[in-house]
Formats: sequence, structure tokens, C-alpha cells
Amino acid sequence: MTSLPDAPQTTPSSVPIILDGWQGDGADGSARDGSGKRWRGASERLFEGLNPQQREAAEYRGQALLIVAGAGSGKTSVLTRRIAGLIESREAWPSEILAITFTNKAANEMRERVEQLLGGKAQGMWISTFHSACVRILRREAETIGKTASFTIYDSGDTRALLKRIIKELDADTLGFTVGAAANRISKLKNELTDLETFARSANLSDPQEVMFLEIFRQYTRELRRANAFDFDDLIAETVFLFRAFPRVAALYQSRFRHILVDEYQDTNHAQYSLIRELTMPVAPDIVDDLESHGRNVRPLRDAAGVIPSASLTVVGDSDQSIYAFRGADIRNIVEFERDFPGAKVVLLEQNYRSTQNILSAANAVISNNFDRKDKKLWTAVGDGEKIIGYTGYSGHDEAQFVADEIEKLHGAGMAYKDIAVFYRTNAQTRALEEIFIRSALPYKVMGGTKFYERAEIKDSMAYLITVANPDDMLALRRILNTPKRGIGPATETQLASYAEDNGLTFRAAMRDAASLGLGPKVTNAILQLSSLLDEAAAKIDPSNPAGVAPVADVLTFLLDGSGYIETLRNSRDPQDEARAENVDELVAVTREFARNNPDGTLVDFLTEVSLVAAADEIDDSSGAVSLMTLHTAKGLEYDAVFLTGIEEDLLPHRMSANEPGGPAEERRLFYVGITRAKKRLFLSLAMTRAQFGETAVAMPSRYLQEIPADLIEWRQSPGSANGRGGTQSRALNARRPGLGAGSGGSGGSGWNDSLAAAPFRQERPKAEWPNRVTGKVRDNGELELAPGDRIRHADFGEGRVTQVTGQGAKRVAHVQFEKAGAKKLLIKIAPIDKL
Repeated sequence: MTSLPDAPQTTPSSVPIILDGWQGDGADGSARDGSGKRWRGASERLFEGLNPQQREAAEYRGQALLIVAGAGSGKTSVLTRRIAGLIESREAWPSEILAITFTNKAANEMRERVEQLLGGKAQGMWISTFHSACVRILRREAETIGKTASFTIYDSGDTRALLKRIIKELDADTLGFTVGAAANRISKLKNELTDLETFARSANLSDPQEVMFLEIFRQYTRELRRANAFDFDDLIAETVFLFRAFPRVAALYQSRFRHILVDEYQDTNHAQYSLIRELTMPVAPDIVDDLESHGRNVRPLRDAAGVIPSASLTVVGDSDQSIYAFRGADIRNIVEFERDFPGAKVVLLEQNYRSTQNILSAANAVISNNFDRKDKKLWTAVGDGEKIIGYTGYSGHDEAQFVADEIEKLHGAGMAYKDIAVFYRTNAQTRALEEIFIRSALPYKVMGGTKFYERAEIKDSMAYLITVANPDDMLALRRILNTPKRGIGPATETQLASYAEDNGLTFRAAMRDAASLGLGPKVTNAILQLSSLLDEAAAKIDPSNPAGVAPVADVLTFLLDGSGYIETLRNSRDPQDEARAENVDELVAVTREFARNNPDGTLVDFLTEVSLVAAADEIDDSSGAVSLMTLHTAKGLEYDAVFLTGIEEDLLPHRMSANEPGGPAEERRLFYVGITRAKKRLFLSLAMTRAQFGETAVAMPSRYLQEIPADLIEWRQSPGSANGRGGTQSRALNARRPGLGAGSGGSGGSGWNDSLAAAPFRQERPKAEWPNRVTGKVRDNGELELAPGDRIRHADFGEGRVTQVTGQGAKRVAHVQFEKAGAKKLLIKIAPIDKL
């Protein structure tokens, strides 16, 4: 169970404390005392260092203010100075201020900054997340909605456990229901403020699946009520329902919070938007009278008509960074702010304090292709900086090697590993990066995710292969016994194990003999079907098989299809299962690459190679580790150097976005967010071929690359005729070759062809189809000893000389100067090398 932290409870009632002679805001938005004179404004020190636009936003005093804060434009500083200014100028007591952020970390940072500016005078503000603010309100008003103040808050784990029980009791899994899919749909409904009764009225009762979901929803809602509990989505939805059902309760908070500030407004969903709307409603005269009759001193807040006007609302955000539609975020909330709040002031913060101008110019050019946005142009006073580096590789491994090499150059020039990040669109892309980084002895960490070979779906798929290669591996066999769900529970598993032990059999042999266990026909059939599938797969790798030994890829696809594992992931309504299916497809691609690199390689050889990569020790470095993460995870972060990888059609924009309304525009915003994370150096890379659905296919350059003016990018690529037309330019530029049309939606379109004269590799190259192609090969080198001066041959880089050996034991690293490939670092334990 999760209990959100309540801010310290200050006992003054929810009525604001009114200063003697205070009469609120003047008609011009200025603060005035009883004699009509303006209060002395906040001291100048609060606004030191703000640029003119930031200062205008901090000092404005109208009813509604939209601060369009471009990436890196100092929005947190503006918000904190605005709050501090309101308090220091005595325009508001701290208890009249409600500031809402999306994370506890952001709330804590904002609170600390205000306290640094004002000291103890800041006590009593509500600076919190949406959820934390709603918890405080619901605990105070619990009795009004039939709860006790000690209600429990169910976190995602509690929600899933409850839904798992309900789905099992209803046998809903027979209709394809999974815990994840049910949890996501219920969450989506609650974020749209659709409760059980509302959904029941619109449900299609002739659809068995809809009827079953309605029953799941009904039982879930009933169990929460019975447990005196809310889930996370309830916290906001129930607060909105509370305010709408009990206007007098709403008026307590509408009259208390006179200044409401919301950060990251572009990420708000319908429920969050509705909460803000409720809090900023004016209070009608009859309700004001009712409040006063109950001893609430709200008379000074009334206007000439007896109404308490709506609170002042300040929202900060950037529609160009709205990338969470899949979580329910509605970009219309910020795009239509001026329609929702007529007369709202809009201030653009365009000066960027993070990135160089070249990076910002690229970002501006890309995002200008989205319509229905508040136009702004980010600029900086720090200068143009280095050009963006673009790279086209042959494959994901070739691209990953380029990234690794460039990171080493940056590190060698003094940049710490922790100041470097690599972004990608899908988690499946980490596989090639991780393999090359491990082989290159590069320290890295996967942020907000799991390393490729540690992901549950990869471990499941590998367990199928391990069971075929080694039928005695009980751990692998038990992992797949009921994966995907077959109705084989823990009790059946125990029975099988006992039968095997009592009869001197292996667990696999006991499965073949399942009919003797006296289990029900459904369970017996499930065990025998799995056993038969594993036996057929084992026959495929038997050297005595007349048809020959099947490639590892064929065995894996046979197991994934026959078990229904991949079909279960693809048919799931859980959006995360789509990413899991992509990861499994990537594993199939690994097996195909293995076959190309090792024509005589067996299943055992493949499992050995994977285990070498998966078990490689993490390299330690005093300057930290390179961060690997998805573009969605990257939002809000910044790094000195950023590598944006896989800038290809079907990846960015992702193929799933093509059919979604506004999908390509949101993908462009995602690219924009990635670009604007970079402070000093930006690298854009793509590959000519990429594994899709387990097959290697030609990858096309992303349409977004053509939107960046050519003079901002220095293109590099693996040389050779396969890469560019005649090997003279980057494949990413081919769409703008003379006679091929102008491409789509370009910005600053001239200059693409101009760059041909300066394109690298103009000299004639031998017509080799795959020169310098990098593979992901690894090898178990055992106790291979290398010393400076030794000559080696590498499977990908050819011959070279060892210049230095660092590290100890399994973490020994060879620094090698190769004759053609240049300087590389290699983890000796697994590098595909021979000592000459």
C-alpha cells in the first residue's frame, strides 16, 4: 500500500487570513491597500538575473497567465520568483498559494527554492503533486463522501494483485483478459472521469468481452469501497466529483486558494484539467452567504456583485514538449488555454540557457513543421557551438560502434561518462548498443528500464531454448511451465516434481507421463502439449535428424509460435506488451545474426555467446556511466553530449503512430525533446538495415532529418557504394538529390544539395557491398594474457597493436591501435580476438 506524504497540517481553517485594509487586486492587476495606494512591490533582489520576458511573467498580476516556456528557458526560476514575489509584496499569504507539479522531486525543488528566497516566510504554502494535494483534500473531507480519514491508497502493485484475483475468480482470462490490460483500461476511464455507473450506461451489452470487463470493473470498484481504499486515479477523480457534488465544500478551497500555479501544463489529462477548472470557479453569492453564516471570514474577497471572483491561474508549459498522449495527456489543454480563459496573458520564454545555437536552430526547424502551436524560436547567447554530427551505419551494430567510438573521443577530451546520454525510440534498440558497449569496455546504465538480456520476456524466450538444449535444467523448465498462462498452477507443478522424485524421473520425463498423475483433463492436456512442443524442438537440433540440424532462429520461432507466447503478447491490450513483443522480435534477429556470423554454430554455441554478454561484469569508472534511455524517459533531463540513435522511418516516427490522430506530430515533438536535451554536442545516427519482426530489412531515413537545414549537420558514414549513391554522401541526404524531388515538409530547404560538394568520402571507393561491417561477435577468451606491444587480429577490425592494458581480472581492458579502424578499447574476456 502506498500512502502519499501529506504536507505538514497547519491548523488554521481553510479561510484565508485577510490583512487589515486589504482589498485584493486592483483593476489593473496591481496590489492596492485600503486607501487605493499600491503596495510596495517585491524587493528587486527577487528578480535579479531574470531576462525581460521572465520578469514580465514573474510580475504579471492578471486573472490568467500562460507562460510558454521553451526547453531550457528557466521556467522553474520564473515560477519560484513569482511565488516569492506574491508573498513578499503581501499580495498573498503563503496559505493562499497552491502550486502543482508532476513529481515529488519537482515539488521539493520548488519549495526549497522559494524558502531560499524568503526564509521562514514561505511556511504554509501547498506545493505538491496533483495526487498529494488531492489526498490532503480527501482526508479532510472524507466523511462527506462516506469514507474515513484513514483510507488506504492502493499503488499499482495493489491494484494488479486485486485485479488478478478478480480475473481468476471470473475466469476472465479465457476471454483474453490480462491484469495489465484491465488495469490500463480502468485507469484510462477514471482519467476521463468515467465512473462505473457512467460506463455501464454506455457499454455494449451484446459484446461478451464488454460484459466481462463491466463485471471486472464493478467488482474492482466494490472491493475498493469495501476496503475503504482509493487507487491513484481515484484521488483526482474523486476530488473532482466531491467539488461538483458539494459546491459548499468546493467553495472552501476556491476561496482559500487565490493563486494557483501549475507546472508542465501540457502533460495534464482530462481529470487534472477538470480539477484546475473546479478550483478556479468563482463562488456564487448564496454560497458566500452560507460560508459567512458558518463563521468564515470571506467578506473582503467579495466583489460588488457579492461574488468571490475566480482565483488567479498561472500555467507553465510547452505544447512542443507534449509527448505523453499514450498516458492520457491532452495537448488541447494548453493549446486552447486562451479560449478556456478569455483575456489570458501569454508570455513566451524563448531564451535558452542550456544548448548551443546550432542545436536550437535544428530544434526550431524541426518543430516548425507542426501546425496548431504557439510559434516560438529558441535562441541563446552562448554562441553557435560545434556542428551537429550525423552518421549513417550499415546496421545497428555499426551504428553502435560509431556511438561507442565517439563517446571514447569525448571522454578522452575530458568529458565525464555521466555527462553523456544515448537516446532511442524503443527499448529493443538497446540490444546492439549494449553488446557493443560491453565489448568495448564502456561503462553504461539503462535508465528507467532493464538491460536487454535481463528483461522478463527475453528470459522467458531464452528459457524455452535452454530447456530444449538442456532438458535437465529445472529452473528454465519451471519458468516456461505456465508461460504463457496454460492453467498449470503451483500445486500442479509440485505434483509433477513429487512424481518425478518418487519415480526416479527427470521433471521433463514426468511431464511426458502427465496422464498418470490423475490431474484434470484440461491441465493434463496443457502439460502434454508443452511436452510435445519441446520434444519436437529437440528433434530439430538432433544431429541424427534426416532433415539436418535446424538453425537456431527456426527453433526459436517454432517455440514462440507453438507455445502461443508471441501471439499472447501481440493480442494483449496492454500497451507495454507491444514493446515486449518488439523485444522478442529483436531476440529472433539476434539468432539470425548469429547464424550469419557463425554458419556452423549450434544452439549450445548461441546460448554460450548470449551468456557471455549477459554475464559480463559492469565496468567501473570514476566519471560514472553513460546513460541509455528512451526518448520518453529523457524528458526533463539534460546532458553535455547526446546521441540520438535510430532516426529512421518506422522507428521515429514509430510505425504505430501512423494510424493515430496527431501521431506523426507527437513523434516530431519527441524528436524535438531529444534534440533539446543536448547542451554542447549532438549526434544523430541511423542504420541502413534494421531488424523488424525478427527479420533484417532496409531502413529508410526519417522524414524529420530532412527538416534540419543541411548547414547545421556534418554528415559522416561508413564508406562504400552501399551507403550513398556512388559512396559520395550520407544515405540520409539521398531524398534531396537533384531530380529526386524536394522531400517532404522541409524547413530551410535550400542547402541539401549544396552540401554535396563538401560531403565526405568523395574519392573513389572499391565497390565492396559491406566494407567495415561491424558484428556483435563475442568469444570466451578464458585466461588470454595481453601486454603492450602484442599484435592481435579482431573479427571486425582486422590487425592491430596493443598499446596499453588496464583493469584487473574479468575487467581487463586492452587499448588497441588498429591499422584501419583506429584506436579501440576491448574487454579482453569476450572480445573476438586472436593473439598473433
